[in-house]
Amino acid sequence: MAERAYAAIRDRLIMLDIRPNAAIVENELARDLGAGRTPVREALKRLEMDRLVVSYPRRGTFATGVDITDLAHISEIRQVLEPLAARRAAQVANAAMRSELRELADRTERLDVAGIDRRELMRWDLAVHRAIYRATGNPHLRDVLVRHDDLATRIFCLFLDRMPTVAQHVSEHVALLRAIADGEADRAAELAHDHVTGFERAIRAVV
Repeated sequence: MAERAYAAIRDRLIMLDIRPNAAIVENELARDLGAGRTPVREALKRLEMDRLVVSYPRRGTFATGVDITDLAHISEIRQVLEPLAARRAAQVANAAMRSELRELADRTERLDVAGIDRRELMRWDLAVHRAIYRATGNPHLRDVLVRHDDLATRIFCLFLDRMPTVAQHVSEHVALLRAIADGEADRAAELAHDHVTGFERAIRAVV
């Protein structure tokens, strides 16, 4: 129950169903999720470590705010680690994982990116990145990247309605996934770096 509560609340925070700086009422969340207060409380403790919520004594728990200066800090980390993850995945992924990445590339290519709800596109974006992180075989690298990808996606969602390049951003995954699946480590790292820097440029263009 705690794991399900964590995933559900994290999704609400990332997709801004819970807005930045909004108060989080444990009783209401527990009722909405059909869960007890204990799993919700445990989930919120994990989400505080993820920097998605913050708790204050005698005031309660709130969704963290979004400051555009966070974008530079997050991008600085992702510009180093996302290429590292893509390179490592291309080098070490097993045959089953490479097959999964190829299938994911094919499914991404077939997406009607112009017709799908933008929030669903962002969930697809998260799923693609999670697959790449798993393919690295490095759980510590995966955990760091998941945390920062969540924070980056939250910023993206804040400006989603003003972004003209969402479909392009998601479509870029096709070449990246195939490069990793084919073991093209240098190309995968380059595409991952371009993907992250393009993400930051796209947001700054509309801020």
